[in-house]
Amino acid sequence: MILPRKEHGLRHYLTNRYWVIVIALFCAVLWGSAFPVLKVSYLELGILPDDRSAIIVFAGIRFFLAAILIFLLTVVGFQQSLKVRGTILPQLFLLGLLQISLQYFFFYNGLAHTSGMKAAILSSASTFFVVVLAHFAYCDDRLDFRKVLGLIAGLVGIILINSGQDFTLNFSWQGEGFMILSGLVSALGTILAKRISKEVHPFVLTGWQMLLGSLLLIAVGIPGVKPHTLVFSNKAVLLLVYSAFLSATAFSLWYAILKYNKAGEISVYKFMTPVSGAILSALLIPGERLTVNMFMALALVALGLIIVNYQRSVPKETLLRQGPY
Repeated sequence: MILPRKEHGLRHYLTNRYWVIVIALFCAVLWGSAFPVLKVSYLELGILPDDRSAIIVFAGIRFFLAAILIFLLTVVGFQQSLKVRGTILPQLFLLGLLQISLQYFFFYNGLAHTSGMKAAILSSASTFFVVVLAHFAYCDDRLDFRKVLGLIAGLVGIILINSGQDFTLNFSWQGEGFMILSGLVSALGTILAKRISKEVHPFVLTGWQMLLGSLLLIAVGIPGVKPHTLVFSNKAVLLLVYSAFLSATAFSLWYAILKYNKAGEISVYKFMTPVSGAILSALLIPGERLTVNMFMALALVALGLIIVNYQRSVPKETLLRQGPY
């Protein structure tokens, strides 16, 4: 595939180790900010935790706007065609179903039934799932003692975050369970996106998955939306636009670096998602604060993420590798 000139220039940043770290951390912080933004959006719009239809439609609107932003950037900024081969469409539909429709069905509904800080930490489960799935999907990304140790640390952190001050289990399927399922679906989507990105421009891939996934969410949710449920104030509009922006930016940049780097290696930088998500939730969501349990769980999850993907050195040829493993 012949790359547009602008993408040739971008490839330097997408394969340079230090720029990859900066971009990955930036994406993680953007994703972390989604937790307080969405919780505050629910409050501003008056969406109740059990109003599943309104939650689904709100998610669909967000990703529909994000898809439009990505398409505009792709066409205007990169002069890249949005066309894809017909044989790729079934995979794009599947990716949209996994990464947008299913992941954010579980994510939005789970977030409505748990705290922003707890959700931020539980979201890290997706990274651990990626590491496990990569063991079966790629021949050079196998589990070893170091990765298993990191997985155990992360698992202990996830268990700890579901315990109360007296360390009794505090878990609900509609809240914490849905957040973990969201992580599993996200991991499956990451593996699929890695394969498709070899044939489709990362921004085109992101735009199509968001458009297809968002339309499905809206179609499923609209029939159940009650009159006067989604009435947007000026503040709610600003929050919606920001959430669409962060999705468009983070997904596009993440898929861009995913195209040129190992899924397991760049996923380590997602440790900043629960860290930034928990801190921003404590600062911005009324009634939420960091507790001793939160700090301990956050530290264990972040440590697990770092251990799982720590590399003493990353050869240049590894960063440039694009083929299947």
